[in-house]
Formats: sequence, structure tokens, C-alpha cells
Amino acid sequence: MDNKAMYQLTYGLFVLSAKDGDKDNGCIINTAGQVTTTPNRITIAVNKQNCTHDMIRKTGEFNLSILDESAPFAIFERFGFQCGRDTDKLAGLEVLRADNGLFYLKGHASAFLSGKVVETMDLGTHTLFLADVTDGALLSGDNPITYAYYQKNTKPKPEKTEKKGYRCKICGYIYEGEPLPEDFICPICKHGAIDFEKII
Repeated sequence: MDNKAMYQLTYGLFVLSAKDGDKDNGCIINTAGQVTTTPNRITIAVNKQNCTHDMIRKTGEFNLSILDESAPFAIFERFGFQCGRDTDKLAGLEVLRADNGLFYLKGHASAFLSGKVVETMDLGTHTLFLADVTDGALLSGDNPITYAYYQKNTKPKPEKTEKKGYRCKICGYIYEGEPLPEDFICPICKHGAIDFEKII
């Protein structure tokens, strides 16, 4: 199978936020979608390695900031390339709070949604959360960013390198060595070997 065919599926990009006690956290996800309108429900799939995953498992609540095309790469670095277990991802960032007390982005988001989990499904590396939509609002109203737009316009182009190995197409991390293990997970953005390309 040509795995690049999967890239033709349309994806948005989102900041998923949660709170446990006094601790806020958030991460980047690209798998969120509405599944029914009556009742109004969405699903999100979250990697089990993310701190945000554990918060949602515990509290059953989350917010989803729907990123727009104005979102700079710094947003993806802040919420996607560092771990909330040892980093305050909100440090120096101005955010807003929904009625559920969870944060959502003040800028670079076309809208936000609040969700309350009603069911979960174990997907191996991820958990699928089915949630009732409890709140939401339009923010910038600008075009939501797609994964394709991010790859073409937002993510910096890879720098030329003398290194040999494989480069993560998501964050640019370089794995040096041959071959790239099939079960390799990027230590920066947590994407698998399928998202790596050989450095030529």
C-alpha cells in the first residue's frame, strides 16, 4: 500500500485543552469531527502518551480550539513539541476560559467547542473519546487550518543537512541510522515511522 494515500484525507488541526485541579494543559491533535447533530456529538482521538489524554480520562471534559490559517508555527511548537508533564504550556500566553473553566485560545482560532465525554474506545496507541458538545463560539471566523495547509504554508521547510537517516515530516527531527525501525516513535512530536522520510 502507498501510505501517502492517507494524506489525502482531510484533517483539521486543533489545540485540545484540559484541566486537572490547578493544572492546565493542551496538545495538538488532528483527529476531531462531528458525528451526530442530534444529539450534538464529536469524537477526538488522543495519543495515550500525552498528559492531556490522562487529564481527559480523569475529568471527562475538554475544550477544542479550532486553529485558523493565521496560526504561527510557534503554536504548534508550544502545544505539540513539548510535554505538559514538565512544561507550563500556558506560560506567557493569553487565553480565555469557557463556562467549564477550561482554557481556549484567544487568538489564531476560528472557533472553540467544549465537550463532555460520554464514551471511550481503546485504539491501542490512542483513545477515542465520544463527547456531547456543551458549549462553543465563533472566534476569528477565519478559515480553519487544514493539515495540508500546515504542511505547505506554516511548517518551516527542512534545512539541508549532511546527516544521513530519516527526517520527521511533522517536526523535522532527524533519526540517524539505517534502517528506521517500523515501530519508531518521534521523541519530539510522537508521530510514527510512517511520518518519516529518508534524507537524500
